[in-house]
Amino acid sequence: MDYSEILKRKEYGFLRTDEHLGKYVILLGLSGSYSYGTDNAGSDIDIRGVALNRKSDLIGLTRYEQYVDAGTDTTVYTFQKMVGLLLSCNPNTVELLGLRPEHYLYLNGIGRELVENAGMFLSKRAIQSFGGYADAQLRRLENALARDAYPQAEKEKHIFQSVKNAMYDFRKRYEKFENGSLRIYMDKAVHPEFDTEIFMDADLRHYPLRDYKNIWNEMNNIVKDYDKLGKRNRKKDDNHLNKHAMHLVRLFMMAIDILEKGEIRTYRQKEHDLLLSIRRGDFQKEDGTFRGEFYGIVSDYEKKLEEAAKHTCLPDEPDMGRVQEYVMAVNGKVVRDEI
Repeated sequence: MDYSEILKRKEYGFLRTDEHLGKYVILLGLSGSYSYGTDNAGSDIDIRGVALNRKSDLIGLTRYEQYVDAGTDTTVYTFQKMVGLLLSCNPNTVELLGLRPEHYLYLNGIGRELVENAGMFLSKRAIQSFGGYADAQLRRLENALARDAYPQAEKEKHIFQSVKNAMYDFRKRYEKFENGSLRIYMDKAVHPEFDTEIFMDADLRHYPLRDYKNIWNEMNNIVKDYDKLGKRNRKKDDNHLNKHAMHLVRLFMMAIDILEKGEIRTYRQKEHDLLLSIRRGDFQKEDGTFRGEFYGIVSDYEKKLEEAAKHTCLPDEPDMGRVQEYVMAVNGKVVRDEI
């Protein structure tokens, strides 16, 4: 496919004519299967991009975050929103800064500068953001399969990982455990029907009751969601199931690259054959469920992610001072009418 011809198509005219886009667009790139290298004959073209906020958005009264064209599956984020998503290591936007050169359909000077400065947005936040997305993908996959024989020990392990991801986020939203702690861990089960079980040590003093109630409710909801596995009859077609399974593994691959090398690598050349094999359904059984080999792959990547998280050189948080200077420099050009 000649990617350079895509934007010339009539249906993409809005990129040139919409008041929020046009001269404000700094970056447009392929998203989805084409950007990962996992496309097949039925793959659609998805485009994601970034456009500068207008002067009125920055120092006036207008407010605008993104443009979505459902007909062409195109989403263009404003620069301000994109920066916020990048700071949280949001997988769907981080990948836009790690495309192959030929997968950028449009890239001006400011857009190129954004790509070249991708490293300033990377931090240990990627552990939870990518891990959380992968965990949610696994839950969607298992819910869709409605597996009656879902192994208890395997389910317990994923509940544990989900709660761990949630607890990381608690630190940003609730009162800190300055007068105590909450700790969760796996151990031999007390429950007579379980092999392994999640346990919690709680030692809190003078802690806000409402914050504790919200924390408990979130943990409870995670457990309830998993308890529904195997109790749903809703089935998805094999193509969607295999696509979910492929993206689950791909998320782990990207996260490990970020943590080990500080690199965003969206196109998965090295793992291309494995990802396509999963997408083709090579790991599905005749009843539509997945072979143990697939879950072994997932488990291996979970362990690799955990090791990468332990040894990463990335900072706990992005350098907000550096990001602030960069954002001010870019927005300053808009305010001074220099674009």
